[in-house]
This record gives sequence, C-alpha cells and structure tokens, in this order.
Amino acid sequence: MMIRSYISRDCREMAELFYQTVHTVNARDYAPEQLDAWANGKVNLEQWDASFRSHTTLVEERDGVIAGFADMDGTGYLDRLYVHKDYQGQGIATALCDALELAVPSRCYTTHASITARGFFEKRGYRAVKEQQVERQGVKLTNFVMEKKR
Repeated sequence: MMIRSYISRDCREMAELFYQTVHTVNARDYAPEQLDAWANGKVNLEQWDASFRSHTTLVEERDGVIAGFADMDGTGYLDRLYVHKDYQGQGIATALCDALELAVPSRCYTTHASITARGFFEKRGYRAVKEQQVERQGVKLTNFVMEKKR
C-alpha cells in the first residue's frame, strides 16, 4: 500500500476510476439513469486537475495502478473518495481518510455521502445531518450530508 500526493498526470486515470466505480460499486443503490447522470464519462480534466491541486489530494497506488483517491479542502470537507472496483474492501478508503484527517486538521469534517458510502462513514464516526436530493443532468440522486466532530 502506497499513499502519495496527487500529481496532474494522475487525473485521466482517476476520472476513469471514478466512472468505473460509480457504474459498478454504486449500481446496487442507484438506478442506471442515476449512475449515468452522476458519472457520464465526460469529466472536464482541466477543472478536475485544478480542483485536485487546490485541495489536499491523496492517491493510493498498487502495482502502478491507482487503487483509490480522495481529496479534502482546507475546511475539512471531503469532496471525493473513490476506490477502484477491483480493490474494494481492502482498507484503501480507510487509509485515505485517515491520512487526510491527519493532513487537514479541522474541528469538524464533512462530506456528502452516497447511499453506498453512508455505512462506511458511520463506522468512521460521522453522523448523517440530513438526507438530500441533488440534481445532476435533470436526474435526482439521494445523498447524505454527514459530519464528524473532533
């Protein structure tokens, strides 16, 4: 297991990981049209790269493959956390979150968790503040605003 800082050349592989993860791992909790709205395969790599560079962004690499990534802004908001579909259940998400929480001190960590990820965050000490419907490309998706106070 090797966690390292993000570099711009990671962006394309991370966008593909994002798409594949959403369309496989999240398929048990969301309908196909919701998955397509969430991850349509058309990430603006320039915008994603700028966002990753403005946040603390960590990458878990195994055998030269990005197995997971996560990013957090300076306020403690965990923006993205995705683990490759072939590396689920191996502690990658936990390791990434642990490393981010050490790197970004905050009194309160927050995230918008999918139905799929809610249980993971609850095990980490987060609590759901509210359930919400977000709209992507005219399609509604349920997620949860979650927080973890120190």
